[in-house]
Amino acid sequence: MMQSNSELRVLDSPDEIASEAAERFCGLAQSAADSGDIFRVALSGGSTPKLLYRLLASDEYRDKVPWDIIQFFFGDERWIPLSHSDSNYKLANDELFTKVGVGPENIFPMPTEDLSPVQAAQLYEATLRRAFDEEGLPLFDLIFLGMGDDGHTASLFPHTDVLHEGKKLVASPYVEKLESHRITLTPPILLAADRVLFMVAGESKAPALREVLQGEYNFEQYPSQLLRNAMGQVTWLVDKAAASNLNSSPGETSN
Repeated sequence: MMQSNSELRVLDSPDEIASEAAERFCGLAQSAADSGDIFRVALSGGSTPKLLYRLLASDEYRDKVPWDIIQFFFGDERWIPLSHSDSNYKLANDELFTKVGVGPENIFPMPTEDLSPVQAAQLYEATLRRAFDEEGLPLFDLIFLGMGDDGHTASLFPHTDVLHEGKKLVASPYVEKLESHRITLTPPILLAADRVLFMVAGESKAPALREVLQGEYNFEQYPSQLLRNAMGQVTWLVDKAAASNLNSSPGETSN
């Protein structure tokens, strides 16, 4: 069931999810700027993040965001060149970074070329530790996540060993159903973030979303349930189609 540090917002459409996410992102980034802090965020891939990036790059939002104090990381990446059309980095670069002028020194893509998957994960973990320069777990200010039809998030897929990773920050699981490696942040770093924001849209997500939010705890089958154990605030922005199987409870949803 929903935890006390979780919030569920049911919105009409993917566009409304993107709009709500943009408002929250702008507010958090501006608060960090007002405090003189760096704002560290991990991005996700997918169709709804694409809407978010386009919105943030639009005239409505571009000048509201203190881009120079934001460092951009990634929650996961496909094992393909960063120039590939399916790359999460390429999506963010094409739709956001190049359009708002984010400096390369503030962008930290997951490496996917001229390395083995294991080496790439190790290199990105070293990158995180240098960038955060703090003891223990790097603490993201905000991590954007999506959720697949099977309940996976980032590249934490059902019944994969990475679900039990407790030490590494970054892993390179081989996903049998995709016949491919992925590079992904691991559960410890997702659970340690100050804020996690899920964006979930579409009727195909409805069965898994119900299990993730309201079903019995079985993270092996529904990896997104791991975020029930998050230390920070977890916000679910979902559209009505994705929420269509949920049982409404007082205080859990708002339109």
